[in-house]
Amino acid sequence: MHEGTPRIAKDAVWVAPRPREIKVVCPSDLKGTLEKVLSDHNICSKEAIIRRYDHEVQGASVVKPLAGPACDGPSDASVLAPRLGSSLGFAVSNGINPRLGALDPYWMAASAVDEAVRQLVVVGADLDRIALLDNFCWGNPDKPDRLGGLVRAAKGCHDFSVAYRAPFISGKDSFYNEYTDKGRSIAIPGTILISAIGIVQDVTKCVTMDLKRPGDRIYSVGMTYDEWGGSAYLASRRLSGGRVPVVRPVEAMRTFRALSKAIARGLVSAAHDCSEGGLAVALAEMAFAGGYGASLILSSVPYEGMMPRNDMLLFSESNSRFLVTVSPEDQKAFERLMHSIPCRLVGQVMEGQDIFVYGLKEELCLKANIDELKAAWKKPLQF
Repeated sequence: MHEGTPRIAKDAVWVAPRPREIKVVCPSDLKGTLEKVLSDHNICSKEAIIRRYDHEVQGASVVKPLAGPACDGPSDASVLAPRLGSSLGFAVSNGINPRLGALDPYWMAASAVDEAVRQLVVVGADLDRIALLDNFCWGNPDKPDRLGGLVRAAKGCHDFSVAYRAPFISGKDSFYNEYTDKGRSIAIPGTILISAIGIVQDVTKCVTMDLKRPGDRIYSVGMTYDEWGGSAYLASRRLSGGRVPVVRPVEAMRTFRALSKAIARGLVSAAHDCSEGGLAVALAEMAFAGGYGASLILSSVPYEGMMPRNDMLLFSESNSRFLVTVSPEDQKAFERLMHSIPCRLVGQVMEGQDIFVYGLKEELCLKANIDELKAAWKKPLQF
């Protein structure tokens, strides 16, 4: 009673999965592959669920959960201006990728932090005024292997909270999500959800993810690596293995700061982060949210790796990346501002309803109608 509750001591063990190289043949039908990835339950539209909640109470929402002329594209974050008449607001986002936890809970947590932070950046939040919240969902932490994964995830949260100078201000834990059936123990996948909140100094300068006008230039911002371990692409092909996406905080912060400046100066017309499904899904979502087509050249995408192939560049889930559109009038100013980070002109917004993607050999490797892509994206949870 006077010396405090004794600390509980538990054993934690972490054994990293043995790296397993996988042989993946690039599919001949990349359009069909993209439609399948868009239908993944972690990627597909959640509109039916979102619209069960009234996010317009008191008219304070600036960037809605759903974006674009039809208000059905997936926003990166929501932005609210709680004081009527004031341009000061705040943005709320989240990051989650349970598949990465099976490969390494540390990098799952790091990737979730990175995703939550970059989704604030991409709508126009102040990078220096961001805070985080965690939500751990895990099996039985009394088991050493479960606790080992949990410790790894907690270490990832700590390391990247410090790296991004974004403190944890609250959190929630849900443990012991495990039961026994016929003598076999069944546990949920260890998962970490990161929520982030950031101050928006001027909500009138916020950016949404939908393509705005034909002729706008499309830029790929951030480096793509050979990282498709735990990806929606491999899951769509019933494959596992590969290199787990890691987070490079120094490179990421340089990228975030440069893009933040470009958004604050009004140089960006649309921006979207690349997360589950990679660049291909980000492009498709921007196109069908805005109602415009696009052309994109994969050979121009900033890339560093040993597997230069069309499907890798399309579906890698490397962190800290964005697709950004810029008007022709702002192109030079944007390129001057972004000259010191991985940022390259990769395409253009087009009239019409089709996406054209040209491969590493400048061949047309993917042509898709945005209405068909949107239908594939909406179908799984349409009720």
